[in-house]
Amino acid sequence: KFLCCPAKKSLSGQPMPTTELDRLYAGQVHYVVVHPDGSMSADIDLTDRVVLAGSFNPVHRGHLRMMKAAERITGRRGLFEISIENVDKPDLPRDELEGRLKSFRGIGDVVVTRARLFANKAALLNGCWFVLGYDTAVRLLDDRYYPAGTSAEQELLLLNKSGTRFIVAGRVDASGKFRGLSDLTIPAGIQAMFMPIPESDFREDISSTELRRRRSE
Repeated sequence: KFLCCPAKKSLSGQPMPTTELDRLYAGQVHYVVVHPDGSMSADIDLTDRVVLAGSFNPVHRGHLRMMKAAERITGRRGLFEISIENVDKPDLPRDELEGRLKSFRGIGDVVVTRARLFANKAALLNGCWFVLGYDTAVRLLDDRYYPAGTSAEQELLLLNKSGTRFIVAGRVDASGKFRGLSDLTIPAGIQAMFMPIPESDFREDISSTELRRRRSE
């Protein structure tokens, strides 16, 4: 018979982290990059990347085409981001995370963080720019997603000083109209932070929500 070695435990009796993702969940590293071959690196240099953050449940062609468009416009290498903590949802369980990461095999780098807000992501991934869809851009400019006593404009002004930029992709709304950067109300002091992806460069009328609905049916 083969004998399995028991998992190592810390002085407190808890299992010791054995992978980079274990260390992230334990709060021992700031972020983990999962490479297309499944290998992992913790806290490596990620400057000058363009980042697409999302839950990717599931990742679909719209995400990939949006990233390609952002890479063409910015000249930066793409990086997908998944946070295990979320403003509107419970923390992402480990098994759920691993399932989503498998869908990126052979596609591109994914950085896994605990950064709930774009302010947290920008501080963590210093020098990175972010590509986001229209709905996410609406929330980014909504004061309700910021601490009491502050505003979206105040928080974004701080990010502007660090060189953070947002590349916005449009979408078709329920009425069939294409909504993009020009449909957003952006305070004058931060307008330079935003760059559009023209409809001619990217348009994808399917969403993860729609794909999940079809899959359940």
